[in-house]
Formats: sequence, structure tokens, C-alpha cells
Amino acid sequence: MRAFPTELATLLGPEGRALLRGAHPAAGALGREGRRFVQLPALLAPQKARGCLALLEHHFPPLLRPMETPIPPEATWGMVENYGELLPKASRVRTALLDSRRARAWQVAQRLGLLRMLRSATFHQLAERLAGRPLQRRWGVQLLCYGPGDYVGPHNDHHPEDAEARDGYVDLHLTLCNAAVGRQLLVYERRGHLSEVAEVATLGGLNAYRLPFWHYTTPLEPRPDVPVEARRWVLLGTFLDATAGASRRSSRAPRR
Repeated sequence: MRAFPTELATLLGPEGRALLRGAHPAAGALGREGRRFVQLPALLAPQKARGCLALLEHHFPPLLRPMETPIPPEATWGMVENYGELLPKASRVRTALLDSRRARAWQVAQRLGLLRMLRSATFHQLAERLAGRPLQRRWGVQLLCYGPGDYVGPHNDHHPEDAEARDGYVDLHLTLCNAAVGRQLLVYERRGHLSEVAEVATLGGLNAYRLPFWHYTTPLEPRPDVPVEARRWVLLGTFLDATAGASRRSSRAPRR
């Protein structure tokens, strides 16, 4: 594979094609009462997923920038009451900048067709199938990369100050892990407790979210027997409801 395909549909395996037709149990799942997370571990065809991974591994590691937010000391030492701690969102991950035409990462993503694929009609169609509702025709895209020990701490991705996102929105995360990745987990809430766990280290899987809800991603664990850097790539789309802020269409979306 020399470039990403024009349409996401080109990459889909049987499960993904069934979902695109609406003939899959996950169709409309994020529109059902209380359903906030759906996982499809084998959305992409294996050979095509490996081709996408090879493109990412070859072109993007030098273009990644750190996104690191440690726990501030005052979260502990600024406390004045027992059991009054408040934990801000802490994280360590890398990203390739896809929202600036001047960025080298944007230029490479454009040349390889990655941006075109992430903005394809079938990516939008896939999001609507899972959401069970109409979504805006412009959406935010992002490329993340988790390395050894990278994580995102507990957070809910709620944006009450954003009129278009405060009532909820949909995230799709396409995951492509290289052979050095051993494990990475998503822990998320159910009935007010962080009690649900999903393995997110897949090659060609999809994680779909109806945000906001509480969740976190555990530190990526590499395999000790593979002599390359472990990398979990995430191709991310953020889709706002079509009924939210209909008079203010934009490609802006909440950032990770």
C-alpha cells in the first residue's frame, strides 16, 4: 500500500461492511438508552490494516509532538481538607498536527491520502450508523500515538461551555498497533463506577464513544520480546450532532 484509500469503506472487513449497511448488531448502539461505548475489534480487513500500519510507521514517527500534562503538585500539596482531592486530566501521548496546513505532518497526511480518508463520506456514514442519529457533515480529525507508558488519566470529555458539544457527541477511534504492543486497556464507567474494562490494543479495531462519560486509558505495556518501539496509532474522528448549533457549522471539535 502506497497511500491511504479515498474512502474508509475500502479498508473494511466483513464486520465493517455489515455495519456500513446497517446490518450489524452495533448499528444504532450509541443511540440506545445508557449505551456510551461500543467496541469492534476487527472492523478493518487484516491485510489492509497492516498496510495502513506500515504507512504510519514509515512516515509519521519523526512528525509526532508530545502532549504531556502531568499531575500538578498542588493537586496533592494544595489540599486543605482530608479526602478533598480533585484530579485534573493528566496524560502523556504524542500527536501529529493535522489542523494546520503549514505543519509538516499535515502535508504528509495530505500527500498520503490520510486526511482525505478521514474526511470521507463512508467515515461519516460509519459514525452515523453507530450513533443512530444524524451528525454534522464537517468533523474534527486527529492522529494520536501511544508509546510505552503513555496513558490518559480519568476524565469525562464534557464541554459544557461549547453549545454544540455540551449535550453529547460521538468519537470514533480506529486503532493500529505494531507487533511490539502487549496491552493497553480502557476503563470506563457503568452506573457511576469505573468498573468496565476493554482491551484497546488491536490492529484494525474500532472504539466508538458517545461522550461525555468517565473513562481512562491505562499505560501502554510493550512486549519485552520485540526489539522495536511499541506504538499504538489512533485515527480519531469527532462528530457533533446535526441538530447541535445548526447555524454555526464548523470543522472545530473538542480536542483530546
